[in-house]
Parts: sequence; C-alpha cells; structure tokens
Amino acid sequence: MCGKKLKTSHGITTEESDFFDGLPDDLVVFILCKLSASASSPSDFINIFLTCKRLNRLGLHPLVLSKAGPKAFAIKANNWCDSAQRFLKQCVNAGNVEASYILGMIRFYCLQNRGSGASLMAKAAIKSHAPSLYSLAVIQFNGSGASKSDKDLKAGVALCARAAYLGHIDALRELGHCLQDGYGVRQNIAEGRRLLVQANARELASVLRSASWGPNNYQCLTLTGSSPLSFPLLSDFGCSLPAPEFHPANLFLRDWFGSGRGVLAPRLRLCGHVGCGRPETRPHEFRRCSVCGVVNYCSRGCQALDWKLRHKAHCRPIERWLEDDVAGDDAVDGDVDGVGEII
Repeated sequence: MCGKKLKTSHGITTEESDFFDGLPDDLVVFILCKLSASASSPSDFINIFLTCKRLNRLGLHPLVLSKAGPKAFAIKANNWCDSAQRFLKQCVNAGNVEASYILGMIRFYCLQNRGSGASLMAKAAIKSHAPSLYSLAVIQFNGSGASKSDKDLKAGVALCARAAYLGHIDALRELGHCLQDGYGVRQNIAEGRRLLVQANARELASVLRSASWGPNNYQCLTLTGSSPLSFPLLSDFGCSLPAPEFHPANLFLRDWFGSGRGVLAPRLRLCGHVGCGRPETRPHEFRRCSVCGVVNYCSRGCQALDWKLRHKAHCRPIERWLEDDVAGDDAVDGDVDGVGEII
C-alpha cells in the first residue's frame, strides 16, 4: 500500500493516494481487535503481523492481544517453541484470559511447572473465566501436583459451582455427579439429577444455536447408541449429537502426549476421555472404571462423556474385578447418570 508515482497522459506525475496510511491508528486497532477475536486458527492471527510494518506494530498492541480468541492460540504440540511461549506470555501480560488459561495448562501438565501453571489459571479464574475455574476444580478433586492428602473436595465443589453458574457445561455436569454421589458436598440425589438434565439441555441448545448448525445437520440427530461416533448426551433426550470442538488447551495436551513430545513417567496414565488430555501427576491419581478397571478418568464429567462416546461399547468385566465383587466390595457399573459411577 505504499504510495506510487503515476504518469498521466499529459506527462505529469502524481502520487497515488494511500488510503490505508490515512486511517487513524485507533480505527486500525479496532479492526484488528475484531480480527483477533474471530481468528479461526493461529495463522489467521499471525498473518496480520506479516502484512506490513504498520500492521506488525499495531497487531502487537495490548488491546489487540487482549481480545484474541481461543482459536488464535490453538498451537500444535509439534510447533511448540520458546517463541510460542513468549507470544502467549505477551498476551497474558496484555490481560488475555484465554492465553493465561492455555499457557497455565501447558505449564502445569506438559512442562511440569506446577506453581506457575496453577498461578496462570488462577489469574484467569479471578476474571471469571469458566474453563479455568473448572480446571482448578479438577486439580482440587485429584490433588494434582501434590499428594493424595492434599485433595480438597469442598474447594473443588465450590469452583465447579462457580464455573457452572458462568455456563460451563462440563462443570455443571460434574456438580450434578457430586451432588448425586455426595462427593465433597451433602448428597442430594434429586438436585444432582436435575443438574445433569440441565447440563444435557444446555448442551443441546448450544449446538442448535451454533453458527455451524444448519437444516442439513438435523440428520445427525440419531437415537442414542445408533452411532458410536455421535456426541454423548446422557440419554435423557434419547438422541446424540455430532462431537463438538474441544478446547485448544485440551487438544494441545492430547497431542503433546500422543505424539511423544511429552513422555509420561512410569505408572502414570492419561484421562480416558479423548477430549481431555490431562495426565496424572502421581501414580493412581485418577479413578478407574469400576467394571473393567482399564480406563481412568480425571473427573466424573469425563467419565460420563466417554461412557456414551465409546467406552460403553468396549467395557467388559475382568476376572479380578468380578472376584472382588463376590468378596463383598461395593459393585458399580461403568454406566453413569444414575446407573453407575467411578471409584
């Protein structure tokens, strides 16, 4: 967009006007804020900086960085480097809660910098960032990064309740299971079931009003169990929906350990839910399916989702667990939402 001298038919040279250079910085920053908030991938955001020197300078404006959406930080695990971490940190310093949450998850689980990671998630949680509140709740439920005695179930329930109030569906589902099972809170089966149904209803409503949902998508509404690839609403509505997009932080964790970039220590396991990616920070941190004893889950919410998504078709009792059952241990199926639980 640089000004160029053009030769007219009369031999007089005139300078071509550059309308972009004439735009005030405030207006360009406002436009860039909209672009960063709606970016569908990191390349959409980074390409702004490569356009010209002015956009490079204004693209790094704190207001622009603070408005960037989660998809702008959907960094692939194989592309992780110091410059990516510096860029996320710069966005954190600009006040971006999504960057604070994603960098916090990466540092806590992938880089094993527990204190810094938890601090970054707490920084976002203070600003009412629901995913951060829920992740901190999972840490409290499991005592992640510490010992088993450091579990704080009441704190986990309180964080879940706050995240659920802000509209986080997984937190609402987790809170429902806590009330139903009396886990960290006084047992209230009726209220727990009500919250589980409410979580299903919110999940259905969020999909139906999403921009990607159209008339042709209604054929994806199938009877529960008819398609193993459909999304696991907990059978209250008798239908399943296409799997949603998982948060970039969870996708990074899954790819980090799935690609071999991150190596789990011996006896440590990943959460069995494909959309989670959280690893154990100590042996036997996560609870396992009470029927097969094969898969492990960081939370009741992850178990509930994974049960309908895929585990229901593969869960089979093993002899050792059957013997324990006969010996008098409390037996629970691998089902959820009132038909089972995890231990």
